[in-house]
Amino acid sequence: MLNDHFDILVVDDEESIRRVVSRVLIDDGHRVTTAETGEHAFDLILKRPFNLVITDIRMSGMNGMELLKKIRKLNSSIEVVIITSYASLDTAVQAMRDGAYDYLAKPFESLHAISSVAARVKDKFRLNQQNNELNDKLRTYNSQLERANQELKELTTSDSLTNLFNKHYFERYFKAEFIRSHRFNHELSLIFVDVDYMKQYNDKHGRTRGDDLLRFIAELLSANIRITDVACRHSGDEFVIIMPETTKDGALLLAEKIRKAVEDYPFEGQETQPDGSVTVSIGVAGYPSDGDKEAEIIQHAVEALHEAKHSGHNRIVAAGLQ
Repeated sequence: MLNDHFDILVVDDEESIRRVVSRVLIDDGHRVTTAETGEHAFDLILKRPFNLVITDIRMSGMNGMELLKKIRKLNSSIEVVIITSYASLDTAVQAMRDGAYDYLAKPFESLHAISSVAARVKDKFRLNQQNNELNDKLRTYNSQLERANQELKELTTSDSLTNLFNKHYFERYFKAEFIRSHRFNHELSLIFVDVDYMKQYNDKHGRTRGDDLLRFIAELLSANIRITDVACRHSGDEFVIIMPETTKDGALLLAEKIRKAVEDYPFEGQETQPDGSVTVSIGVAGYPSDGDKEAEIIQHAVEALHEAKHSGHNRIVAAGLQ
């Protein structure tokens, strides 16, 4: 919050003006410092911050306009009020164009005008500070909301397109299954499935038809796996199947079943694909034959999948047998 005291610097080469303006502002509860020249005032500003500078426009040496420009260049948050005579109001207007907040005309018709201009500047500072605090709170809230949404996304287990489990679920579930298999010396297999020439299908038939194709393939995976297996959409057109307590040979049998089910299914638009059908490439890896760490099994299964795609598509490659 803004301090109860408002720091004001009064600058005038007439001692009587400094005394009158200072007395009014002090009575209003402000903290007031005075300077008799523009040079002295600027030295004070360099040493400590002020909220408001009230300066005469005509002074020997550095005048009020020069002081205003130096203040604006140094710190744009310091407000400046010019004291001028009625005979030089045009200069006051120019000062406001140069960044002055307001002006006071002397001789003062009412001392209330001094109180009023200081109160308006203080209100402006208070509103700016409240606005900054609200913006800080809003930034904090948005940051917290973004984190919460990210956590919610990660906690969500279902892929919105295919209704299979998503990548985050795969990572958590496979970690848990790997720990269990390692502890009890059980076998565990992993199958990565990638749709061949998916980009070509999307380019030919559009993204909507491509999404339909992925949904159909997800249904085929669900229809062909065991109740103990877990199928997930890993990314884009890539799927992964976790097979607890399953040898790599057992996983290869399921992989062939999936490969053939996809190849034989009459997908709409399949005639535009190479060989006239939609196909998948599959990589298989297993624990403990392909490593004794969770990351190793995933890496070997992905490498086997890449080999299946690079060696011609529509085929299965097992880790260690490339």
